[in-house]
Amino acid sequence: MLLEAFGPGLLWFLLPVAAASGWLIAKREQQGQAGSGAKKLSRDYFRGIDYVLNEQPDRAIEVFINMLDVDSETVETHLALGNLFRRRGEVDRAIRIHQNLIARPNLVKEQRGLAVLELGKDYMGSGLLDRAESLFRELLELGMYKSEALQYLVNIYQQEQDWEKAVEVTRELSSETGVNTSSSIAHFYSEQADTQVGQGNLRQAAALVKEALKVDPSCVRASLAAGQIAMTEGRFEEAILAFRRVEQQDGDFLPEAIHPLVACYREVGRLDELVAYLHKVADNHAGITPVLVLAELAAERGDLDQAIKYIDTELRQRPSVRGLDRMVEYSLAQARDEGRDNLVVLREFTSELLADSSVYQCRDCGFTGKSLHWQCPSCKNWNSVKPIHGIAGE
Repeated sequence: MLLEAFGPGLLWFLLPVAAASGWLIAKREQQGQAGSGAKKLSRDYFRGIDYVLNEQPDRAIEVFINMLDVDSETVETHLALGNLFRRRGEVDRAIRIHQNLIARPNLVKEQRGLAVLELGKDYMGSGLLDRAESLFRELLELGMYKSEALQYLVNIYQQEQDWEKAVEVTRELSSETGVNTSSSIAHFYSEQADTQVGQGNLRQAAALVKEALKVDPSCVRASLAAGQIAMTEGRFEEAILAFRRVEQQDGDFLPEAIHPLVACYREVGRLDELVAYLHKVADNHAGITPVLVLAELAAERGDLDQAIKYIDTELRQRPSVRGLDRMVEYSLAQARDEGRDNLVVLREFTSELLADSSVYQCRDCGFTGKSLHWQCPSCKNWNSVKPIHGIAGE
């Protein structure tokens, strides 16, 4: 009946509060504090229970919290209550509890440090990043909870897109924990490079990309950025080297490099070299993009039969909607009237499939999308989003 009266969610939320308060009463009575103070606690406790039964959770919570005097025996209870509120999204209440703890002069250093950490988390949860930053910086000065404080500072600077501070704090985090953070730092440099490119400062952008590759030689993003900068400045040979470096860094990202490579090879007039490279990567890496580009180049030369042959060979090894769509396109160009209508229907079908398909997926959380994100919008991990392979992807 109790659950039906005010719902299981409310009951399970208030039970830990009531239990903590009841435990305090029992403990103090056991210690011989059964006088007027204990009687008042008992009256308050049952008043809080009455609020619970009458579906007045806010008043019940206030009663239970006020019963818990802050002393060495109740600090952990206050922290637990604050964390409970924060997990439920009641950040304002969590802030009030943790602020009340910090204001108490009788806390030992360890207890105060923990309260500061929890209050910093509260401020982050409410979007007050400047206040959270100040508290985490205070912990660093105190030499307490350094790894946790540094990690939260990294998160704050990423949200604020303050990439210089993100680099600085991430390096400190690596020194503190021994964890390799080179991949994240390379992305922070790349973010700064993107900003410089947007402002037309290509020289500064190139220097930042160089720093990214120095920190993490396997950073695909930095190689792609280096290639794009070199292309913009007309240094096509240098761009070719940057784009071809992607194959050794992470073959999954080859589709991102191949199309700009085609443009570079056209500029230097060495398409035969490009064809040889595409054959090599098509043999060594799964994916339809190199084969489709080979087919495009054959079609440009007017050799549709060779273009179809490229795709047909690939489809027999690995089915691909993109490959089928392209084969139908080329077949339509050669089709006679009696077979054309069927090919048109098939092309419409493959086009709709491709229009509805995601192109990229996060390997950590499963997020999918049509655009490449170097930081997953869902789980916020760097370098976890890659081109999708399989029948609907590469």
